[in-house]
Amino acid sequence: MADTCIKDIDDIEDIVSASDVTPNERYSARKHVTTRNRKSKRKTDNLNGVKDIHLDSIVPGTQSIFVKTWGCSHNNSDSEYMAGQLATYGYSITEDKLSADLWLLNSCTVKNPAEDHFRNEIKKAQELNKHLVVAGCVPQGQPRAGYLQGLSVIGVQQIDRVVEVVEETLKGHSVRLFGQKKLSGRKTGGASLSLPKIRKNPLIEIIAINTGCLNQCTYCKTKHARGELGSYHPDDIVARAQQSFQEGVVELWLTSEDTGAYGRDIGVSLPELLWRLVDTIPDGARLRLGMTNPPYILEHLEDIAKILNHPSVYSFLHVPVQSASDSVLMDMKREYCIADFKHVVEFLKKRVPDITIATDIICGFPTETDEDFEETMQLVEEYKFPSLFINQFFPRPGTPAAKLRRIHPQEVKRRTKKLSELFQSYRPYDHKLGEFQKVLVTEVSHDKQYYVAHNKCYDQVLVPKTEELMGKLVEVKIVDTGKHYMKGVLARDARIARPDGVPPPLRHGEVSGSDILTAGCDTNTSISGPLWKYVAVIAVMVVVLSRLCYLIGLKLAQ
Repeated sequence: MADTCIKDIDDIEDIVSASDVTPNERYSARKHVTTRNRKSKRKTDNLNGVKDIHLDSIVPGTQSIFVKTWGCSHNNSDSEYMAGQLATYGYSITEDKLSADLWLLNSCTVKNPAEDHFRNEIKKAQELNKHLVVAGCVPQGQPRAGYLQGLSVIGVQQIDRVVEVVEETLKGHSVRLFGQKKLSGRKTGGASLSLPKIRKNPLIEIIAINTGCLNQCTYCKTKHARGELGSYHPDDIVARAQQSFQEGVVELWLTSEDTGAYGRDIGVSLPELLWRLVDTIPDGARLRLGMTNPPYILEHLEDIAKILNHPSVYSFLHVPVQSASDSVLMDMKREYCIADFKHVVEFLKKRVPDITIATDIICGFPTETDEDFEETMQLVEEYKFPSLFINQFFPRPGTPAAKLRRIHPQEVKRRTKKLSELFQSYRPYDHKLGEFQKVLVTEVSHDKQYYVAHNKCYDQVLVPKTEELMGKLVEVKIVDTGKHYMKGVLARDARIARPDGVPPPLRHGEVSGSDILTAGCDTNTSISGPLWKYVAVIAVMVVVLSRLCYLIGLKLAQ
């Protein structure tokens, strides 16, 4: 074959015959050639019509969010902040979970039932194919829990990044943000107190003055989530309180895992903060001090008594005892003895007339004997606490107490029932029948039949459901009493007054502090909402239309 080629063709030029077109003829013919795009089967398979074109772009800030919260007032404050940020960025906060595009679930890790409810709500969201973001103490305290894998998570100190997490989750991504907020290497209270929020009750502002605690209680899982003490600077707390009163708030709640420990990490004390706050409270408005453990209130009793006597502060304090047995308190690592608790109660009762002391008790701690439990029964019998939170012991995963041998569940239930019966056996308000009291109206009763007000010592007083009373200070006569409440009617010639200088509250669902993020927007524009949102919508529309035109052009070129 090679010999044949060599014989027939002596030169490469011999391949071109005399009858072929010449190069000049070839080049001159180019003007008659029409070019076409090469068809690509891979790209045109789905171009059977414009209606089959699917775009994966989403417009941020246009979806609806369902927010659900379990647990303490600190958790409720966190949810208010997250809802406020989402609403400020254009998302719609809805109470209709079925119509919502995304569920934001803020969890509590104190007791097993709360976590069980949280887990069940996650399952419901997944069954309904809802986008899901989880927050709160459960994922922060046990991020490796199996049922949380693959879900988007917001850590307890990362709530200021909720918009980022929600946007990525709506795109189908899983985001997990943990970590602490620090200033000069020191842990702070968390996200800024100046963030926008939607108050669950427009008349009540909840301010978390610190996060975490200094204790190492053996039964507590919250420590794993909230960590060591981190306090906000007094200036930030006072500024938030002032803004709240300017927005129509009439009642201020201070909350944290332990308010008594406030400021020990930044060189200030709880009384210093309280005296500054008292100066900002309008006449007729009220401040409620949150839970404090005995060890950190003992050294401040003189100041605390004076503050609780102030007319703008409720004469109320929540001091958890958990057990009246010193041996059980030692096993719990509560860092006080029952004599310390009694000293706090006796001192305040003597210095603050008609003060309400609320407390907590855990029934069935693993080392609690029958004798230990009887000591607790005697404590309740002695003080007859008007507000008593009774809890069964629950072994929380990862806590030292979870490793102890448990008391039989039936015995735990028996003790819980016995203590509950003792609590129900006395009526703390009967002696107040016929009294005239000034009360501040802030809420609606669970049965929707009354408005709920509180007197100076934070007793619950039910008053007629008359719209003009809400958010006002009014004098009532006590005409009926129950185990957990009193009923009042307006005193003759009673003056109904809004706290001095406090404007009407924000509407339900209205964002507090949203001007912080929308400052600089043209206030004369005819459209409402953050300006960036509309710019973003236009930008996305331009991108989508450009891509659509390109794909249509490819289809027509076929």
